[in-house]
This record gives sequence, structure tokens and C-alpha cells, in this order.
Amino acid sequence: MRAGKSASLILALIVSAVGVAVSFAATAVPWMASLAPPARFLLVGGALGLVTTALLLPLGAAIDRTVSRLRSYLEATGSSEGKPPVFYGSRWMRPISTAFTGAVDQFRARERALNNDLREMEIRCRVSEVERRQTEAVLHALRDAVLVTNAFGDIVVANESAGLILGFDPTEAIHRPLEEFVKDSRFCQLIRDTSETANFAERRHIEHEIEVAAPEGDAAPGKTRFFDVTLACIENHKHEVAGVVTILHDLTRVREISQMKSDFVSKASHELRTPLASIRAYVEMLVDGEAGDEDSRQEFYRTMQDEAERLGRLIDNMLNISRIEAGIVQIERENVDFKLLIARAVDSLEPHAREKKISLITKLADVDLSVEGDSDMLYQVVLNLMSNAVKYTPDGGRVTIAADSDNLTRCVVFSVSDTGLGIPPDAMGHLFEKFYRVENYKRVAKGTGLGLNLCKHIVETLHHGQIGVESELGMGSKFWALIPMRYAGSQAA
Repeated sequence: MRAGKSASLILALIVSAVGVAVSFAATAVPWMASLAPPARFLLVGGALGLVTTALLLPLGAAIDRTVSRLRSYLEATGSSEGKPPVFYGSRWMRPISTAFTGAVDQFRARERALNNDLREMEIRCRVSEVERRQTEAVLHALRDAVLVTNAFGDIVVANESAGLILGFDPTEAIHRPLEEFVKDSRFCQLIRDTSETANFAERRHIEHEIEVAAPEGDAAPGKTRFFDVTLACIENHKHEVAGVVTILHDLTRVREISQMKSDFVSKASHELRTPLASIRAYVEMLVDGEAGDEDSRQEFYRTMQDEAERLGRLIDNMLNISRIEAGIVQIERENVDFKLLIARAVDSLEPHAREKKISLITKLADVDLSVEGDSDMLYQVVLNLMSNAVKYTPDGGRVTIAADSDNLTRCVVFSVSDTGLGIPPDAMGHLFEKFYRVENYKRVAKGTGLGLNLCKHIVETLHHGQIGVESELGMGSKFWALIPMRYAGSQAA
């Protein structure tokens, strides 16, 4: 109402002013000319003002109603979510109102479209954020190192493995030059060369050595590791190089296993060849008739039998070790009394010890020495350790077998001590390796070099215990084993 009334008042004042101006020109009228000039002026101006006011007041009221309806229409269209209301205005203002409402409708439609686009973009942004986090989680979970650089050589993405291998903090290296954090110049050059080739169809595979530093706080020196480096270019929408993806796959363990297999085959072939050569030689001697009497033939037979048994033990040990390492050994866990195992081994070795005048002394604690394990496997450990002690102890020596329980670790502690030759310090770290034998002791006793390795696998892999040795050259040795009383799954004693 205020807008219409204000417009009416302004127009009335304008018309009144026009009427006053006209009154000056109306002095020519006779009956008006007889009036005084002020009276004529007021008469004409007042008459025109009244007439104009009477005409413009309805017009102002119509305008005011139209503006009020338009305001209500705008408020209704802004708050309505369905079909907008219809605007009704005065006939003489309908063209203006129609054009105005059409523009408002277009604006509202555009606003709704923009709001829909905004909501869709927000949804896409949230989905992209979730996918980004998932991708980062996958990259950080990979054991292989993943490194992504852009066209300028800056680090864009780096997982934790890349940081550990290349020696930098991935969180600090993002959007920083690669050369600033990676000191391996050849590795950086490989990435630059890949980016310059701009070959999107092929991936480069290069073997590269990297000096990997020891973990922080570890005084051990760094270790050289071998990696299969895969490099691939990233293409942008302009078919230009946007960056390079680099993946480092550690081949160190693969190479070590390959070398171990080669060494195993070489050593196994050598160990198998020795008894076979001996058996073949004695067979040829028998065929050629070199054993002229029965005593010579019996000696040949005994030698062949010993070598055949040695060959059988070697093959059995190799098979047992391979099966244990492959994880396919199924053992039967039962209550095993170590006292019975030791007594059984002593009875078996007593004749050999008596030949060498070696005393077998047992010191068994007067407690329960039972464990949960495989009886046959544990007997091999007891027999192997005691047999080695007898073999490498000079005539007239002493072998002491002891067993006790450790309540702190809930283990049975088994040990075999001898007064033998002892073990050189440089050989202590290799005793439990496959086919390892102290070079100077090969003439003292025969062996396959697999017994201690088999004992280690039985104790540590199958029974989750511990095995070790204490020795001083010339003062004898002490081999010991800790066997948990109760099987604890994958937990070690």
C-alpha cells in the first residue's frame, strides 16, 4: 500500500503544480480575471489537484495490489517444491507482469537446475573421497613399493613400502621433487628416461640394486636388495605424459631361495655320490672275484650294508626336512615322557659307547618330564644329539644326558654334554645348516650333515621350541633343546 500511495501523492503534487502554472495563463478568462490574482491561482491549482488526486488514487491502489500480489507470488514460488502458483494481476499490467513472472520462472528453473548440479557434485565429491581413501589404503597395504611422479618429477603418491625402501617419509615428500628425497641417481634417471620416451603402450622392466638402510635405531649396516622395477607412463586428456608410475618388487628373497636350491642340489648330489661310489666299488670287486675267501666277502657285505644304510638315512632326512619346510608334515601329538625317550636312546647307543669306553651318564630331575608332541620326532632329536656326542668324543670320554623342567617357561630342558673336541668359533653359526660339517672333523666320524638341521626343524618348526649349542674348542660341547610342555599353536616357547 505504501508504494501505491506514495506514487499517487507524488503525481497529485505534480498535477497541482501544473494547475498552478495554468492558473497564471487563465487570467484571460473574464469572470476569473475579475478575481484577485492569488485567488485565481489557488482556484485553478486546487481544482486540478483535486481532479488529479481523484484519478490517481485508484491507480495507486491498483498498482499497490499488483505489487502485493507479485510479492506474494515470489514468496510462494520460492517456498513451493511442486508446481508454482499462478499469478493474477490487473489487466492493464498483465503484459508487464507476464514478462516479469516468465523471467522469475526461468530464474527459478535455473536455480533448481544449479541446486541439482550442486547436489550431484557433492555426491560425486564424497564418492571420489571414499575411493581415494580406499586406493590409499590398498597402496599402503601392498608389500611392493609404489611411487607416482608427475610430469615435473614431483612425488604425487608414495606408499609406506616406497618410503622404507627409498629412505624417506611419504607424508613429507608429497608434491616435492623426487631428487630431494631419493639419493639413488640411477633410479631417478630411470624415471626421467621413462617420462621422456612417452611410450604409453609398453612397460619397462629393469632389475636394479638399492642400498636399503636399516630401520631407525638399528646399528646394523644397510643391506643391498634386488628389485624388479616396473615403470609405466600416465597419459592425460591431451595424450601427453602426465607422470610415471614406478613399482618395485623385491627379488632378494627369490634370489636367496634360488641360490639355496642350487646349493642344496649341489651338496645333496655330493653326499649321495659318496655312498653310491663306495657301494659300486665293492660290487665291482665282488663281480671281479677279488674277495677270494668268505671273510673278505662278509667284510664287503657289511661295508655295502653300512653305506646303503647311510644312503637311506640321508634320503630319509632330506625327505623329512623338505616335508617340514613345505608344511605338509602331519604329526600326532600325544603325551611324551622324556625319561622314556632318553632310556630308549641310551639302550641303543650303549654298545657303541662301550666300544669307545665312553661313559653315558644320565641326570634326570625327579619331576614330570612329559611334553605334548610327536614321540617319533622327538626321539630322533634325542638320538641324534646323543649319537653326535658319542661319535665326536675321544675314547675314554664322558657324555652326560640331563633333563629338567622350567616352570617359568613351562618347558622341558633337555641337554647333551660331552668331553669331546669342541667346536671352532667360526663354525658355531653354521652348525644347523644343511650339509654343514666342520672340515677338520670329517675324518673323525662319518655323517650326512643333515642331522642337526633336522633336529632344528623338529624342535622349532614342529614343536615351537628352541635349540642351541654351547662349546669351547678342546673343552667339549653342550647341545640343548627347550620343548614346551603344552602345544601353544603358532606361539614359540
